Amino acid sequence: MPNVITEGRYAAEFLVSEASGNRSRGTGILLAGANYAAGTVLGQIGVAATATVTPGTNTGTGALTMDATTPVLAGAKVGSYVVTCIAAATNSGTFRVEDPDGYVLGDVVVGATFADDIKFIIADGTPDFVVGDKFTIAVGAGSGKWRIYNPANTDGSQVPRAVLFDNVDATAADRRAAMIRRDAEVNGNILTWFAGATTNQKAAGAVLLEQAAGIIVRN
Repeated sequence: MPNVITEGRYAAEFLVSEASGNRSRGTGILLAGANYAAGTVLGQIGVAATATVTPGTNTGTGALTMDATTPVLAGAKVGSYVVTCIAAATNSGTFRVEDPDGYVLGDVVVGATFADDIKFIIADGTPDFVVGDKFTIAVGAGSGKWRIYNPANTDGSQVPRAVLFDNVDATAADRRAAMIRRDAEVNGNILTWFAGATTNQKAAGAVLLEQAAGIIVRN
């Protein structure tokens, strides 16, 4: 039987056109743990995976506890979320959640789970909460490293923002790498997406890549 040889990806093989000079190109640190192929669609870690809770000088002794698995959700902003009691009740109470820009995300009752940008639950205590009791939840900035784009991620890399220029083995350690970061056209048929990406997910990712970085996917 004849030997079958499978060619790997070549540097910039996916590139159709780019801006003049080196404007389309940039560098970044690839997150360790993967062997990245040229043409891999990347997202950037912009938000920390955990959050810090600081109670105010509260009358109520109940506690706010972040979710143990996914305390920071997709769409979370870097900064301080403020959770304030707006209605007191015996063994209960209602809290209003504002994001770092002061936008009201919604209300949550003591004992129920809140899940929008951040995920937590407030437990009752004795004495009960009173109007004005509050908690501050600080979400920090992420590492700024790059990883394979996946819409299921929650650290900022759920938005595609770059395409890897060449093959890079970062299995054992973080690696600095060249990327196409902006204003370019790429061949969608030879991009590498996250494992299991469907046709519809690739199409949606292509739209986001153009919106976020001005990188147009041609098929």
